[in-house]
Amino acid sequence: MLDYPIKFFPILKEKIWGGEKLKTILNKETNRDDLGESWEISGVEGAISVVSNGDLKGFSLKDLLKEYKEEIVGKKIYKEFDADFPLLIKFIDANTELSVQLHPNDELAQQRHNSFGKTEMWYIMQADEGAKINIGFKESVSKEDYITRLEEGKIVELLNFEEVKKGDSFFINTGKVHAIGAGVLLAEIQQTSDVTYRIYDWDRTDDEGNSRELHTALAIDAIDFEKKDDFKLNYEKTKNKSSEVASCQYFTTNYLAVEGEITKDYSNLDSFVIYMCVSGNGEVSVNGNSEKIAQGETLLIPASNKEVKLSAENCELLEVYIK
Repeated sequence: MLDYPIKFFPILKEKIWGGEKLKTILNKETNRDDLGESWEISGVEGAISVVSNGDLKGFSLKDLLKEYKEEIVGKKIYKEFDADFPLLIKFIDANTELSVQLHPNDELAQQRHNSFGKTEMWYIMQADEGAKINIGFKESVSKEDYITRLEEGKIVELLNFEEVKKGDSFFINTGKVHAIGAGVLLAEIQQTSDVTYRIYDWDRTDDEGNSRELHTALAIDAIDFEKKDDFKLNYEKTKNKSSEVASCQYFTTNYLAVEGEITKDYSNLDSFVIYMCVSGNGEVSVNGNSEKIAQGETLLIPASNKEVKLSAENCELLEVYIK
């Protein structure tokens, strides 16, 4: 039952800052023009992914974990997380800026929200000319100065902005302030958590004139006020070879450009593998069972499968697992 690449129905999220790229570039089926996120693989309560292909079609991710346990995620991961899937996999389209925000670490998130923290990374799939992201502060700042600028509506003066292009990748530690800027389409890999502290929202309001909630007090104890150049990720781009982009205790993400046919050997890996297609299209085969993958699509390879065949003319994948 698990000997094929599993695909899930995307869970589409409308956002005040969303746009049309998930539809026009990533071919998500929708009539909306304000889609901000496509949750590709999610174990978040209230938004749990459902299988869209093969013998397991209609099973939820939670069902799979309860039924197949370590065969899906690996022995170590199942022992630690039980029936909770440890990662949340998304595509995000920012038509306008996201709020300036940050995420708590595991300890704070557990205390306050009975949740995991939210360490994450971004891979830029497309960016309009001049598009930027906010990541961290320009300089280290004191808590007192931060509060003063926030009260004066001048928080933007403290923020570090980076112009981005296709292929850029960034790591966002817990506590680091950040915001995806207008015109950016990206892939996001993160811990399973939906806990966000919003500290500034560009003074915008919804159709009824209401501002979105800010989490000023909660954020104070969670912010990292130090300037740290620890976010820009460098990696190699070698055809048919996995190149590490980011690796931490929560996930490892590799860049893998496939041209022709290759076989991946995961016999030494005690983890599921996720493929996110960020460009082109290809075919993924497990035990002779194949599934096509195209830009904007995601596949889960259960941990019980140790050999995967990939074929494509020109396909760029993010390969995600937990070491």
